[in-house]
Amino acid sequence: MTTASTSPTVVIVPGLRDHVAEHWQTLLADRLDNVRTVPPLERDRLSRAARVAALDEVITSIDGPIVLVAHSAGVITTVHWAQRPTRQVRGALLATPPDMELPLPEGHPSFDEIEAGAWNPIPRRRLPFPSIVAASTNDPLAGFRRVTGMAEAWGSRLVDLGEVGHLNPASGYGYWPQAEELVAELVGARGEIAS
Repeated sequence: MTTASTSPTVVIVPGLRDHVAEHWQTLLADRLDNVRTVPPLERDRLSRAARVAALDEVITSIDGPIVLVAHSAGVITTVHWAQRPTRQVRGALLATPPDMELPLPEGHPSFDEIEAGAWNPIPRRRLPFPSIVAASTNDPLAGFRRVTGMAEAWGSRLVDLGEVGHLNPASGYGYWPQAEELVAELVGARGEIAS
């Protein structure tokens, strides 16, 4: 079944924890009319290839323009997906990407698990669509300078969110009003977002 629309479909790309009820992505999806969410993986949860394939499956089921809204490992999934020829993506909001090239804090997948899942290296080529990287200055999963370098390599406009941790419920964040503003900016984008 395909979805046809003249206004972009917002595609939510969650991180490795998939769907969290009080997460800003879940709350944003509840507030939007034309939205699809990449479903949770039942197996191969740490496989980059499986996550890229799941994202591709959602995208190929949509007719018309798309705006991607990715968080955490969903950002890395998105940039890996974007290395192939892309379809109808108008833009992407890439919030708090983790630096999977370095060991993550305890409670997250180990470096060996990340390597086994083929997440690295993180692609550093310019994205073929406008993008905004929303970065935290105190994200435990990535240093601000490293995220700034990713944004620059991807051709993304960097939005400094200040000290918001990983911008998730564990950091004290649920509803994130700025997400709606940034998505609206991307919905109206015609290639002028990137710096």
